[in-house]
Amino acid sequence: MSGTHANTFPKLHNAMWPGLVGKGGDGGEPPIYLDTMLELTAAAEVDGVKFDGVDIFLFDPHIDINISDANLKGIADKIAAKGFVVGSVVAPVWPPTGGGSAMDEGEGRTHFLQQVAKACRIGQKLREWGMRPHGVVRIDSACGPGDWAADPDGNQRKIAETFKQAAKVARDHGERLAAEGEICWGGMHSWRTMVDLLERVGEPETLGFQADMAHTLLYTLGENAPEDRILPVGYDWKDKAVLDAALRTLTSALRPWTLDFHVAQNDATVFGSGSHDHTGRHCLATDPNGKLDIPHHAGFWMRDERGGLTRKFDHICWDGCMFPNAVMMDPNTWRDILKAMIAVRDAHGWTA
Repeated sequence: MSGTHANTFPKLHNAMWPGLVGKGGDGGEPPIYLDTMLELTAAAEVDGVKFDGVDIFLFDPHIDINISDANLKGIADKIAAKGFVVGSVVAPVWPPTGGGSAMDEGEGRTHFLQQVAKACRIGQKLREWGMRPHGVVRIDSACGPGDWAADPDGNQRKIAETFKQAAKVARDHGERLAAEGEICWGGMHSWRTMVDLLERVGEPETLGFQADMAHTLLYTLGENAPEDRILPVGYDWKDKAVLDAALRTLTSALRPWTLDFHVAQNDATVFGSGSHDHTGRHCLATDPNGKLDIPHHAGFWMRDERGGLTRKFDHICWDGCMFPNAVMMDPNTWRDILKAMIAVRDAHGWTA
């Protein structure tokens, strides 16, 4: 550890799923395989500091959700050989990936819960092998806000019931679930509906929130839920105090539920590519159009109302999806991202 960067916690992770999300499909760029993502991550270094681990997506061509123990052990050994541990894992709960809508009380719920169980089994195995000292299983509602809006209260109730059953599955495996709030997921598409859903489930120790700085910025703009907008219409982005006040309102409501945290940047626009629906655009850490002061605004999630460190996250993860492959293959991309992550830990981290 460089003497310039004394903090050793939280550990710094890189997400592997940007190699898959928004890739493929008609006219889409090809996926970037797990081996390549690991190599790019391992090669990044700033002031003698490197990434500590990776968060993974349990879907082909990275990791088959139905993988055997033997093949999973081979991947775990490959990750360990890079000097990494595994943190959070993404369960492929969506209908196209073998799951189902959380507001479908029939086959959709059954398939959703099956995918959660498979993801928890993988997470549990990695922990048993000493490869996963921290992290959650990431889920969402696997349905769109348009379908949800046909019966808001009824559909919210159905999603909450699916999530409660999923929480039981997670507890049986010694796991925790975190629902990532994005404007593209029904019942999770605004900060108020997200809090309402978490309260309906009512199991904060087992099922909480995964905060992504890029996605939650869209919450303040009321995308897909204008009635829940926090920033004023016509807001001038030069007025930093107004943005800080909006993010304080947002984080005060969601921080108590937050189990997992993604560092990210957003330019306050909506974007989608491949099969991924429009959601908050992930920008590069150095994007001049980015609206977030990454180290400053990360503190809204990592510190409490009085400014004290919460120390709730043993690791934090960079999430940046739907970048062109040429950008993803550039080593400078990952050095810049690592530099931003180090700045967050310098500002809000701690020593062991």
